[in-house]
Amino acid sequence: MKLIRTTFLLLFCATLGMTVAYAADREEKVVYHITDSTVATQALNNIRNHLNASPKAKIVVVAHGAGIDFLLEGAKNKNGNPYDIAVQELTDRDHVEFRICNNTLETRKIDKKQVIPEAKIVPSGVAEVARLQIQEGYAYIKP
Repeated sequence: MKLIRTTFLLLFCATLGMTVAYAADREEKVVYHITDSTVATQALNNIRNHLNASPKAKIVVVAHGAGIDFLLEGAKNKNGNPYDIAVQELTDRDHVEFRICNNTLETRKIDKKQVIPEAKIVPSGVAEVARLQIQEGYAYIKP
């Protein structure tokens, strides 16, 4: 009986070690889902903190509905600071992308020219979030 327990314990530890090694080698991919621009400053701060802890993390920010407002030309936070500067700083790091929902732009009758250049327009924000999670293995964060 002791031999069986010892064998089981050794197999368990070996499997756990392989799992930890595999997890350490996997690319960290995260989608931040923003549906309300009032949390944009918090989300941008979270992303900076995330990158400070995991500099190689690949982060995609997907905004739709009321969440797109911070990605429009001239948008400012409650302190009057422009969002485009913070977004540009993050996209310059090569690991952060911003995507904005075309359905929202059409529904709200917002001209695509109002979207800041750092944000890529995708057909559907919710579909993009689902695609990133299911097809590309992104973890989901909603600030």
